[in-house]
Amino acid sequence: MALDTQPKISAIVRAAAVHIFTATGAALGLLALLAASESHWAASFAWLGAALIVDTADGPMARRLEVKRVLPRFSGEALDNIVDYLTYVTVPAFMVARGPAVPEALRLPLAAAIMMTSLYHFADKQSKTADNYFVGFPAIWNAVVLYCFVFAIPPALAAAAIAACAVLTFVPIRFVHPVRVERLRPLTLAVTAAWTVAAAAAIAQGFPPGGIVQDIFAGAAIYGVALSLTAFGESPSASP
Repeated sequence: MALDTQPKISAIVRAAAVHIFTATGAALGLLALLAASESHWAASFAWLGAALIVDTADGPMARRLEVKRVLPRFSGEALDNIVDYLTYVTVPAFMVARGPAVPEALRLPLAAAIMMTSLYHFADKQSKTADNYFVGFPAIWNAVVLYCFVFAIPPALAAAAIAACAVLTFVPIRFVHPVRVERLRPLTLAVTAAWTVAAAAAIAQGFPPGGIVQDIFAGAAIYGVALSLTAFGESPSASP
């Protein structure tokens, strides 16, 4: 008697629920876009924060429930990338195009640069190393634009920073993944948690927020840059 190797209905339902959960990130991205279209910047970042929570949680859920095996027809990676391009790239690019972060004459060119360079990151098959570092700037434009608002960076300086990040997409510097890189992982997770709390406080207070929030943002940025630069000399072997 042949063994039944087909997934059980309950397993299929759970796996499908994970895909649906991932897809809610697109709806949250739409809400962020609508808020940005009305210049409600804090609300837009709040929706992006909710999308970030979904993006952080769906991967472990998918691995735990073996979604790839149970529903092999649907690619969780493709679904995740589509949602990420909306929330990490498209909405922040729209904020740059319509908001006060950069000089008016540069808004559309920089927004287009964000959209175009990010496509190369998403299409790059070697954009992540075997030890889970990103190779080149990892298209975290939601964080870049949030920093512009948190520090009320002068528009010309913000424009220069955005342009530099776009160029760094093609420079093989290793950028730390805040969750998956094992080196100093407990400390990185602690810094990430503090940054998350500070981001929530910034959104609640409005832009620019109080000094302690800015201090945490600055400290997290310095830590991330230092950790990435100290990994620069290591071999950036791509993940298979």
